[in-house]
Amino acid sequence: MKNFISDLFKLDKKPKHGLLPVEWVVLAYIVFTSVLIFIYYSKLVNPQAMVSGRFHVLAISLSLWLVYRLLPCRFTFVARIIAQMALLAFWYPETYELNRIFPNLDHYFAIWEQTLFGMQPALTFATTFSSKIISELMSMGYAAFYPMIVLTALYYLFFHSRQFQQCTFVIVASFFAYYAIYDLLPVVGPTFYYKAVGLENVTKGFFPNVGDYFNTHRGCLTTPGFHDGFFYHLVEDAKAAGERPTAAFPSSHVGIATICMLLFWHVRNWKMIGILFPFYFFLCLATVYIQAHYVIDAIAGLITGVLFYSVFLYTSRNFKG
Repeated sequence: MKNFISDLFKLDKKPKHGLLPVEWVVLAYIVFTSVLIFIYYSKLVNPQAMVSGRFHVLAISLSLWLVYRLLPCRFTFVARIIAQMALLAFWYPETYELNRIFPNLDHYFAIWEQTLFGMQPALTFATTFSSKIISELMSMGYAAFYPMIVLTALYYLFFHSRQFQQCTFVIVASFFAYYAIYDLLPVVGPTFYYKAVGLENVTKGFFPNVGDYFNTHRGCLTTPGFHDGFFYHLVEDAKAAGERPTAAFPSSHVGIATICMLLFWHVRNWKMIGILFPFYFFLCLATVYIQAHYVIDAIAGLITGVLFYSVFLYTSRNFKG
């Protein structure tokens, strides 16, 4: 640990002059969303704040780059990456601001779900398996999402430092790939859609088109499960703090969690895979159990998780920035 700390402040002999891969991804996303803001400026609720936010992110990124240029060491290098990972929380709510200007598509997903399974799994899963233990296991898995990401990044930082930049690039690039989809695909998930159309319609197999309803409404169902559970309250607190009617298809929770598992597989750490697998397993199930996603979303999350991992890992190996 002493050597690790001292190495953090050891000046780099060959400092990197340009942008880091994660910074290029952020810049690309800023350009992409700026084009959307320009096109739909008159339809957005507060486009000035969105434009201002982009300048703030650019200012933070430039400041950290200048600090690194003045003090090119491991610490300032890592700070540039960690900052972009932390700013992911800033970008998520904006997916709602962008996609709510488009007509909602949940009725299609609910119909596909009904056609495939003859029911709505998001409606029957929690009622069929309603025990306190199962509820808490599901909530525990769902609550493990962000700790799993942090653990993956820290593991690479401490034990595979040469691949830390590669690992974090795969995670950050995957997040922005999901955000780009959410910007254009207005699917809110069962908890919001069922609330909007009424459970009586859902149980009858009637899934009306709600159009631009979510442009002005954010109400959702109460999360099913053991309401006095510790992990249940963690999930509810996170939901109350930042959830929006957005980002349902594909499930980024399933996708990013899959990527974290694959990153541990990448370094053949079977012990960590064994430790994290129960959390990963319950997380994937919980996306449907707590009515955040349709089963279709979870399956798409798994597929895109594997796809993004493969594409961005390959990209990181060939990145010349």
